[in-house]
Amino acid sequence: MAALQLSREERALYNPAFTAVLCTRAVHGHDKGYTTPCPLPVAVTAAIMALQPSIRAELPATTGASLMGWIEQNDAVRIAMGRNTSALATVVRPGLLFALQSGILRCDSDGLTPIPRALPKIVRGDTEQSTAIQQAAFQLGRWLPSAGSLSTVLTLLGVKP
Repeated sequence: MAALQLSREERALYNPAFTAVLCTRAVHGHDKGYTTPCPLPVAVTAAIMALQPSIRAELPATTGASLMGWIEQNDAVRIAMGRNTSALATVVRPGLLFALQSGILRCDSDGLTPIPRALPKIVRGDTEQSTAIQQAAFQLGRWLPSAGSLSTVLTLLGVKP
């Protein structure tokens, strides 16, 4: 899924402004559940996972579900992450940079923090798909750190930490 091989629809979906919103939604989700700044890998991984329809379809209804159990029960998630993470990371990283440059996120040595009121907390999108992707990023930002070690979670997802 190199930049030159993206379809017109994919280029529209994977634009830096939208992926900046996804990273910010992930940071908002983390911010709701934790008092510490969001680790950078959480924001990037949440955005990558949220962009994949096969993963969004498998997300549980609540963050109270066991993340480790969910990963172990969903081979399709591991397969999708192994297959798509590299390519999707190349479209998410410019979005994260855009979020930092435009002032909707702040980064320091502890991690990412949202700038108050830079992005409305209420998720709205032009399409049902856009809204679903943003909601998934928010849920994943809150849920990914729940299992403890992020490196273990990434390994179970089939992603190199």
